[in-house]
Amino acid sequence: MLGKFFLTLCAWNILTKYPTTHALKFPDDFLFGVATSSYQIEGAWNVDGKGENIWDRLTHSDPDAILNKDNGDDAAKSYYFYKEDIDLLKEIGFNLYRFSISWARILPNGDLSKINPAGIQYYNNVINYLLEKNIQPMITIYHWDLPQKLQDAGGWLNPTIVDHMEHYADILFKNYGDRVKWWTTINEPYFIVFGYSEDDHAPALGLGSPADYRVSHHILLSHMRIYRLYEKKYKAQQNGKVSITLNYDACFPKTKSPEDAEAVKRYFEFNLGIFAHPIFSSEGDYPKLVREIVYNNSKAEGLTMSRLPAFTEEEKKSLKGAADFFSLNHYLTYICSPLPANAPENITLPFYKDMNVMNEEENSKSQLHFFKDKNATNKEENTTSPETKGEKMEVKSEGFRSVLNSVSKAYNYPAIIISENGLDDGEMNDTVRINYYRDYLNQLLLAKYDDKCNITGYTVWSLLDNFEWNLGYTNHYGIVSVDQNSANKTRTRRQSSYFFQSLIANRTLS
Repeated sequence: MLGKFFLTLCAWNILTKYPTTHALKFPDDFLFGVATSSYQIEGAWNVDGKGENIWDRLTHSDPDAILNKDNGDDAAKSYYFYKEDIDLLKEIGFNLYRFSISWARILPNGDLSKINPAGIQYYNNVINYLLEKNIQPMITIYHWDLPQKLQDAGGWLNPTIVDHMEHYADILFKNYGDRVKWWTTINEPYFIVFGYSEDDHAPALGLGSPADYRVSHHILLSHMRIYRLYEKKYKAQQNGKVSITLNYDACFPKTKSPEDAEAVKRYFEFNLGIFAHPIFSSEGDYPKLVREIVYNNSKAEGLTMSRLPAFTEEEKKSLKGAADFFSLNHYLTYICSPLPANAPENITLPFYKDMNVMNEEENSKSQLHFFKDKNATNKEENTTSPETKGEKMEVKSEGFRSVLNSVSKAYNYPAIIISENGLDDGEMNDTVRINYYRDYLNQLLLAKYDDKCNITGYTVWSLLDNFEWNLGYTNHYGIVSVDQNSANKTRTRRQSSYFFQSLIANRTLS
């Protein structure tokens, strides 16, 4: 099976030669960053006026929804130790820190009925300390932690969420925009949708379709309103850049069949295009392929209208070009084919039926998807195939170059910042993760120099071991270890942090 897959990659593998000497060097202005998110590291869940969010509610009301009944009440206690964390950033050499604002820490009820001065001051302190250390802040406005009060009113299913997002963003621009020049509105919309259509993520409603497409629609409208707000009210004075953070894992056809090639196209449009096409394409609107498939399937289901909402002409016009750069999260590669007749129930919800793509192999309890390398015998013989949590999972770094080329060609070679990339490795001497980063950065350089992709920055996920959503603290993405059993969540640098310290200092990948 995988032998056929590797045959389909023969031509690709010929292209993946190591870069020439000049390509091993990162430009002096290339941004090296590291990322976190508020719920995953801050803790202090009910401190200093912060309101309840949907992850607070889920982890407290249904502890079994998270592995080991973990929650983010304390997380890494970064609310208290943010200076120590920023000192680590400075020590390693990162010049960019991507972090998110806790909406409920700024607006405890989610709306303008109450503004929390302590929350506003906290992030002022974080931003000021970053700038004191010559580190640029990149703020994610929304990273999945919706205030529970807004969820009680319907959350992302309620069209009023668009107004609430705009009001919230306005407060952030007003308070922080004089110092913050990098913004992303919403992180990985795909996983926000999961909280409504499925039950793995908060608010864990499991509503299926059309909830999935309604949430997607409101996410895009929210992004549009925030971007245009900044453009009209703040950009001339603050001179910042705004985007939306999208995630896309590479997908190669399982065989050379036309059916598998079509599956790859559908995978791209349903996973990335549904959010990127309205903003970055020359045509605007949802991808034609997505609109046609959802309409036809809706009609076959006896519905009188498509499950996919339609934009007005004015909305389509306002969405086009509503980004100053392409913020891309990427982790791995897997192989795709059409859904088999006996597809598991968890991938035959309406959205998956619309997409009609089978990933191989998918770990349904993880945000990240891997496929097995049957040719690998151990980690030493195949260093890009880490053995994690008892599974041999191949992470094909060549897929990264493929994704960068796909995004560049589809959307007229935008400036790309890799806003997340990383691997779970709990070892202190995390050589598996180091090899992963070396391989992926090599592919980034190939894409930048040989393929002329306009890649301007790279951000590591993550600085710290953190609360990995429904996986709790069982995964370890931090290049800095956090001891969850210690009172102060003791930080200890892993070997991968020293890899980045050397890379950033020398600007050379060796």
